[in-house]
Amino acid sequence: MIMALAVSQCFHMLGQPVAGDAAPMPQDTVRVVLPWPENVRAALDSLVADSLMERTQLGLMVYDLSADSALYRYGSRQTLRPASTMKLLTSITALDVLGSRYDYRTYLYYTGRISDHTLTGDIWLVGGMDPLFDETDMQIFVQTLRRLDVDTIRGRIVTDLSFKEDLKYGEGWCWDDDNDDLTPLLISRQDGFADSFVDALEASGAVVEAPRTSDHLPKDALLICSRSHRLDAVLEPMMKESDNLFAESMFFQIAASMGKRPATAAHARQIIKSTVAKAGVRNVPYRIADGSGLSLYNYVTPELMVSLLRYAYLKRDIMAVLYPSLPIAGVDGTLKKRMKGGAAQGNVHAKTGTVSGVSSLAGYCRAANQHLLAFCIINQGVMKNAEGRDFQDKVCELLCR
Repeated sequence: MIMALAVSQCFHMLGQPVAGDAAPMPQDTVRVVLPWPENVRAALDSLVADSLMERTQLGLMVYDLSADSALYRYGSRQTLRPASTMKLLTSITALDVLGSRYDYRTYLYYTGRISDHTLTGDIWLVGGMDPLFDETDMQIFVQTLRRLDVDTIRGRIVTDLSFKEDLKYGEGWCWDDDNDDLTPLLISRQDGFADSFVDALEASGAVVEAPRTSDHLPKDALLICSRSHRLDAVLEPMMKESDNLFAESMFFQIAASMGKRPATAAHARQIIKSTVAKAGVRNVPYRIADGSGLSLYNYVTPELMVSLLRYAYLKRDIMAVLYPSLPIAGVDGTLKKRMKGGAAQGNVHAKTGTVSGVSSLAGYCRAANQHLLAFCIINQGVMKNAEGRDFQDKVCELLCR
């Protein structure tokens, strides 16, 4: 232990005190200053002694990435609900398996023949669960079809939803939440793709004499157009604003990478577990239910989360995309109003998480000695989520200060 010695002594000519001097001060005053990281550990020990921990569960782990060593643990191996910090597992796995340039695609095909401005056959709308597909993309679909000199459609408008399993909600989602439909064909985040397509066609002056149905795309279908958006464009709003639909869409892109149709949640879980294993996590109980953290069936440990954050840090191609996508304390996203004005502002890049009874925060922060730290904090059993957030902010301020 390093000791800093502060010595206060009064010396006068010939060692004689001056008249009117105050009572003599102690010869030596000793102040103990702990070095890094003992000073941080001692301060964290004081924080976790809060009475909040007497009635709630806490899982906390801090890892010094610059020194490549664990800095602090408190309940780091408890299995706890991650809430939206689950999006870290989804995003790191997606970047690891798919890469940031992976494309979400939606396709427009036709079968039949075109003659005298009329398509006698079917229009096929094939979904790839792209949450960024919007009205602009739909207009491009319509314009491309019309450039084939088609103004009348006599056949069917067919949706191919075979990209993913037909469950519209995630396992363990609460029935009374305002949840998005997990459909492979999305238009501005909503279901009703075929209706929007027909509306846009008719608005362009086309005549549509075609019932709407669903089926599997035949092999002889001809591609008219496709629209795509890159994974990194989906990642930023998913993480900054904690967008659950974007996260579930990414979850099923991971599942689809197995090459099986329909892609299932079970496929996604299998691949995420492979990435977790690559991060060095083995023989640890955890459970993956969905990609967003909405499910109350998700369980992780803070140690698992930190191991995955370390894995991302060691993979430059992952870290280069993941790190800027995270909310920044006091600056943007779900951390915009938190940790303002202190040492943590601008120095914490982390994913927030909130479900009933759970408040969590996991990510990276820069300490005053310029070490980069990975951390995970999960407060479970909190009746007021503000209590968890306040505790997390104190931890981050301490780490950065």
